[in-house]
Amino acid sequence: MTVSLQALVAECDRYLNAARIADYCPNGLQVEGRAQVRRIVSGVTASQALLDAAVQAQADAVLVHHGYFWKNEDARVVGMKQRRLRTLLANDISLLAYHLPLDLHPEVGNNVRLGQVLGLPIEGPLDPDDPRSIVLHGRLAEPLSPAVFKQRIHKALGREPLMVDAERPIRRVAWCTGGAQGYIEQAVAAGVDAYLTGEVSEQTVHVARENGLSFFAAGHHATERYGVQALGDYLARRFGVEHLFVDCDNPV
Repeated sequence: MTVSLQALVAECDRYLNAARIADYCPNGLQVEGRAQVRRIVSGVTASQALLDAAVQAQADAVLVHHGYFWKNEDARVVGMKQRRLRTLLANDISLLAYHLPLDLHPEVGNNVRLGQVLGLPIEGPLDPDDPRSIVLHGRLAEPLSPAVFKQRIHKALGREPLMVDAERPIRRVAWCTGGAQGYIEQAVAAGVDAYLTGEVSEQTVHVARENGLSFFAAGHHATERYGVQALGDYLARRFGVEHLFVDCDNPV
């Protein structure tokens, strides 16, 4: 089956409530390709490797979390940007990208899906009074040592996370996918025992140590693989189109 590109984009925008979420990039259709979509290739980032895989798979549209045209980026179409756009345009492939709308969504969002993958109970946003709060939290059924929690992350995500061990049992966890290490002080203020995200900064380690908080950095890419897969699967069910997720290796 096929669906019109217009209908596909409209459903994504509606489902993710994209128009109401301020962001650092345009959400939705970023590059327009052919009018009908039969096969969607999804991935975390619209890298050249993902685009090449989409061409190989004869995809009509590429769906990603990290697209193009970020705030304050160089607007010139040269070098890497030119090669990427040329691949899409020469092969008549559309690019759809959803950043914060995909982090925030209560069903296919990156944070909700990561919690499900790790078997974490989701109690809600860490700051329930902020409608844009993307940090989730939950209380474990039984307390775990930081070492055991690290093993759970390793087994579920297929990579060993960086850990700052507070050497106290973990009962309550907060998490946010990607480059969300800056929210660690919010996690400290909320009194959780552990905070999990994708990336780490030099100062993050000191904040965790000095506040007795276990911290885990499991990779920006690794923690954000699940929302875009869920969105692609939703679209496949909704319109009867084909969906293929391509996991381009990224150690960060």
